[in-house]
Formats: sequence, C-alpha cells, structure tokens
Amino acid sequence: MKKDRERPPLRRGWTTGSCATAAAKSAWSWLQTGQFPDPVTISLPNQRQVSFALDGCGQVGESAWARVVKDAGDDPDVTHGALITASVRRGVAGEGVTFMAGDGVGVVTRPGLPLPPGAPAINPVPRRMITNALMEVTPQGADAIVTISIENGEALARQTLNPRLGIMGGLSILGTTGIVVPFSCSAWIDTIHRGIDVARASGLTHIAGSTGSTSEACVKALYDLPDAALIEMGDFVGGMLKYLRQHPVPHLTIAGGIAKMTKLAQGHLDLHSSRTLADPGSLAIMAERLGVTSEIREGMRRANTVLEAFQRANHPALGDLIAAEAASVTRACLAPSDIAVDVIVTDREGRIVGRSAPRPA
Repeated sequence: MKKDRERPPLRRGWTTGSCATAAAKSAWSWLQTGQFPDPVTISLPNQRQVSFALDGCGQVGESAWARVVKDAGDDPDVTHGALITASVRRGVAGEGVTFMAGDGVGVVTRPGLPLPPGAPAINPVPRRMITNALMEVTPQGADAIVTISIENGEALARQTLNPRLGIMGGLSILGTTGIVVPFSCSAWIDTIHRGIDVARASGLTHIAGSTGSTSEACVKALYDLPDAALIEMGDFVGGMLKYLRQHPVPHLTIAGGIAKMTKLAQGHLDLHSSRTLADPGSLAIMAERLGVTSEIREGMRRANTVLEAFQRANHPALGDLIAAEAASVTRACLAPSDIAVDVIVTDREGRIVGRSAPRPA
C-alpha cells in the first residue's frame, strides 16, 4: 500500500479530569494573581506538561470561573465537545481543597465506588490533579472550594452507565492518566470493575454479565435481577472474570448471542469480531457429539458465519451444548474461586436458544 494511502494514527484526547484541572488552575490563578492563564499548563500524573486553551473565564462575586472544551481526540466519547467549567473560591484556612458537584456532575448514591455515597463524582486521580495544580499556583498551600460543572451533563450521563452505578444527576469527572486513548478498552473494563464493586457492596449474591442489550434484557427478565446486578461486559468477558476471581460473588450468569458464546466456548476471552473469530468448524464438531449427520456438518463447515452454521444444524440441543462449554471455560477462568456459573445463549430476538445447568450454590 502506498504511503499516502495509509491511515493516519488516531489522535489522542484529554479526559474530563484533565479539562477540569486546567479550568480550576486558571480560575485559582485569577484569585491569586489577577490573571487567567490562557493557555493554561497542567501536569499529568506522569508529570508530562500539557496546555489547554480557555473557552471562557470570569468572576462572579467571590468566585472565579474558567471553562475548557473537552477534546476526546478520535475516540467516540459522549463527552467530546462538552463544556467543562471550574468555579473556584477561597476556602477556610487549613482545610485544603474541597470539591463540589455543579450542574451536570453526578453525585454518588451507592456504596462500592472509590468515593462514598453523597460525594460528588469527581474521581480520586482528578482530585489529586486539581489539588496539585492549585498548589503549583500557591506552593504554600491551597485552601479552595472547587465546583465542577458540565453543560448538558445530566442528559449526557443517560448515555453512560452512571445511573446503573448509582451516580445520579450527571457525569463523572474521570481519568487515571489524563489522556484518552482512542478505542481503548481500559475505560470499559474499569466500568465493569466498578459495577462489580457496587453489586458486592449492595450485598447482591447474583450478578449477570451480558454482551449487549438484547441478552441483558433476557437475563434480567429470567432472574428478575435489579439493575445493580447487571454488568454490561460487552466483549470483555476476560476482564470481568479476572476481576471476579479476586472479588467473587456467589453466582454469576453470562448471557450473549450465539456467535459470542461460541467464541467463549472455544476458549476466547476477548469476544470482539476484530480480534477473535468464531469458527463454524468448531460448531460442526460440537454437532457431531449430538449425532448430527456428516452431510449437515459439512454444510455447517462451509457456512459463512457461526449463526448460519447454527441454523443449518437445526438441533434443539446445540445451544445447550454451546452454553455448557462456555460455562466450563468460565469456571476454569474463575478457579480457584468457587462461583456458581450458568450461561445463557440468546438469538437476535432475545429468545433463549441455549442454557447450561447452573451449579449448586
């Protein structure tokens, strides 16, 4: 392929935590020096220095405010383009930095997250970043009240898992590195971990990891599970199982479509289509164990997709066998944790086409 036809590298962006830090530092600088630095330079957790342009700034009463536009780079982040504002005023001497949730920033309402119920959803690393940034302006100490707001944050939060995690009223101020890596799986896996933490802290004994909304709705209805028990694992079953091995619950259900559960049955822990392929041939081998004829099995091997192979088999027990094999792989990944496991296989309409027998709890 010619050089000029190669795709350029995906552009990285900045977390909400980095944007809030830049806005807070500029506002605090105004209170201390009478100037809003623009651009304003902050330190990321790895000590790299980066600069942000302001979208606006000013003073209202005793508070100074500055605003930054969130740039997520080439990542499909719902907060890309969001307006993040930090309003800062002087606090009580000796109390350090206090954080408040403004409009569009959520409040924690359930235990199990890194912050206690009632706290503004400004995560620990962004809190440290903001505190350190303020102390770059006033090395002798920073006694400040910092309020972070996100325009339309409450509406944007409905497109995230915040409501399910018990973060109500808006978005979270996130980030562990300060940088958004396009299409990174780390943020999704971190959300999976936090969902497990919330479920455990809520005393739930049964959780369900689903690959998508169709399988999730099916398993929710089957077991009458509360939202806090539902983990949207997507393709990252491995990330979920590794965390559960260290932070177990008594009962785990995994639910997904035919192709993804066939991948799990084959031993794949990353179910994304670009990284692992479900093999119609392996489904034909399973079908042989059920007595499916060689002629039908050969047609299964020639199928373009696993779904087509499954339909060609037309055997009522094949879905159950997929579920049983996937459950076996899951138990092996969870060992030595003694978690009861069952797997549910659904079709595209949300009907159950396969189910493993759950182990006794």
